[in-house]
Amino acid sequence: MSIFALDSNQVMRLASAVSVDTKTEVDEPAAAEIFARAAWTGIAEPGDSVAGALVTSLGPVVALTSLVDSWSIERVTAEAVAGGADSIAAHDLALAFDRWRPRLVSSAAITALRQAARVSARLVRPTDSIWPAGVDDLGVHGPIALWVRGIDAALESLSSSVALVGARAATGYGEHMAMELGAGLSDRGVSVVSGAAYGIDGMVHRAVLASGGLTVAFLAGGVDRFYPSGHDALLGRIATVGAVVSELPCGSPPTKWRFLQRNRLIAASSVATVVVEAGRRSGSLNTAAHAASVGRPLGAVPGPVTSPSSAGCHRLIREFDAACVTSVDEVLELASGMAGSAPQPELDLGVDASSERLPPDQLRVLDALSVRSARTTADVARRTGMSMGATEGVLGLLALEGAAIETEAGWRKQKR
Repeated sequence: MSIFALDSNQVMRLASAVSVDTKTEVDEPAAAEIFARAAWTGIAEPGDSVAGALVTSLGPVVALTSLVDSWSIERVTAEAVAGGADSIAAHDLALAFDRWRPRLVSSAAITALRQAARVSARLVRPTDSIWPAGVDDLGVHGPIALWVRGIDAALESLSSSVALVGARAATGYGEHMAMELGAGLSDRGVSVVSGAAYGIDGMVHRAVLASGGLTVAFLAGGVDRFYPSGHDALLGRIATVGAVVSELPCGSPPTKWRFLQRNRLIAASSVATVVVEAGRRSGSLNTAAHAASVGRPLGAVPGPVTSPSSAGCHRLIREFDAACVTSVDEVLELASGMAGSAPQPELDLGVDASSERLPPDQLRVLDALSVRSARTTADVARRTGMSMGATEGVLGLLALEGAAIETEAGWRKQKR
């Protein structure tokens, strides 16, 4: 195996440990693919369309080789087009290579594979039988691979699952509706998808588990470090009788940017999405936008008209044609309308699921900075998955806005 000149026996052992088919030792080509996909999950940020197009056209091994061996942009572009990809702009590819190189460390993929094996996580590939086909509707923005802890049946159930999401700051009414819908769907044999956050998500998962049903939790960080920490026991239970899924390798920390990208998997993996309770700026509205973009039916549970916690749901119903959902039967009716659906115009909800109205690049850089510890530009670039040039530019903007400060030791986030 030429990639990184690694010990092929070591890679074979680790690949076999995380393979979906644990009964058969993988052969060398399969091991190479598993390693390459594992590496890509750490090199490219979730939803990176250039990485998606490159891996799809060249295959994960050749795509990784082109990066490791520093192929010319012209060669990579030509190979990608020959592999059936739509034209990848040379400028976009050059920028992508610049942002990927800081993360090009062979030991990172090996460490992720070792940690995955330690927690009994598996790397699910698009060719595996338990791959959730719904995420393929994301096209080049889809996941390169998925890290999973749990049982096969949970992943297999995604083809007929429903996503129930909502705000972290849930009211008693919202939690009651989350329990009613989660348990009701479970009793009807429908699996439920959510994001394991505090509030509505956590209540949904608990209700399904209490009913003995299947539930799948999508995380914004590695499956070896459950987040939020207060849901450690809950996620441990889901990993035993359901599934905990992430497109990020073990050891990856969750960030605001990754939560936004995680939401697209929740929406695409299920056949319908229902927002149980959400304020006007709830992150669950981001999930609703993703559901509409991939043609999934969208529903929202109405609440008291005086409750700010339901303002987002009311807006979805009033302005974006979300179905008004008040019972399990209505959720099932919504999900049954999946056949023949088509992608809808993008919902411009005017939310970014964060308290800061920041462009994505600024949000990613701020996430990578610390208030206490100074970090070099190179470290920030590696943490964000951005190129050095782009990182320097964003840091300069944040400094002008007073959000970041440069010291002799590096960059720090300014307290607000």
